[in-house]
Amino acid sequence: MSERLTIVGVGLIGGSFGLALKAAGFDGEIVGCGRREQPLERAVELGAIDHWSTDPAEAAADADTVLLAVPMLAMRKVLEQLAGTLPGDAIVTDAGSSKGSFVRDARMLDNPGRVVPGHPIAGTEHSGVEAAFATLFVDRRVILTPTQDTDRQALLRVENLWRMTGAIVETTDVQTHDRLLAATSHLPHMLAFGLVATLAGMQEEDDIFRYAAGGFRDFTRIASSDPVMWRDVCIANRDALLEVLNRYHGDLQALTELIERGDSERILELFQRAKTARDAHVGDLG
Repeated sequence: MSERLTIVGVGLIGGSFGLALKAAGFDGEIVGCGRREQPLERAVELGAIDHWSTDPAEAAADADTVLLAVPMLAMRKVLEQLAGTLPGDAIVTDAGSSKGSFVRDARMLDNPGRVVPGHPIAGTEHSGVEAAFATLFVDRRVILTPTQDTDRQALLRVENLWRMTGAIVETTDVQTHDRLLAATSHLPHMLAFGLVATLAGMQEEDDIFRYAAGGFRDFTRIASSDPVMWRDVCIANRDALLEVLNRYHGDLQALTELIERGDSERILELFQRAKTARDAHVGDLG
């Protein structure tokens, strides 16, 4: 598979994508693009990309495939810079965690049939190209959400690229993706950020964090994720996120009332139901 690939946003995801393809024997040229020169130079040193430019249009000028791995609210600006400048048969895909907003913004491109929305369900709480590694996507799911306009050959090419990284590729529709990810990814991040922010505002902040044990560290690990990225997710997937947040708020209020009443039987029933569900499905979460 010899081609020219452009990665706009060479951070954890974009950098790991380049490293994984190189490790798998990708024999094409990988061009990186970002706002600052120093991280791009570092990406070359690490072997994630071959060349770089800070101008998206220049970086993608002769590209066969373009991967956008930038925060969700930056997608539209990058797409505006690419509109009217891409080769006619170039494929544009992305790694954003909200697909509805990307699909809407990508309509400005000249050839919407060559747009393949995607989302790798992989990552860590770290960010930047220094955090990238070649095995990030191994046995992790990548969800592609082709629209009715998506060209079959474009979809197959993106599928093949992700499979080269070791990922498990699945497809679904945009609405299903955004609803499911709001529940399984976006909501947990909101809870982790919100909990840490609440505790950080308490008078006993130092003691609270000093006595925090393993459960607290496990639950709040993702609160060390990139705040800009997750702020953007809140806006880009607002409707689906609000729906699941409101559902959780109602359930949390119900638990609060059980505790207020001292209803130990109902509390135990709820906890047992939650444990059974997690134990039954945790093997599928990888």
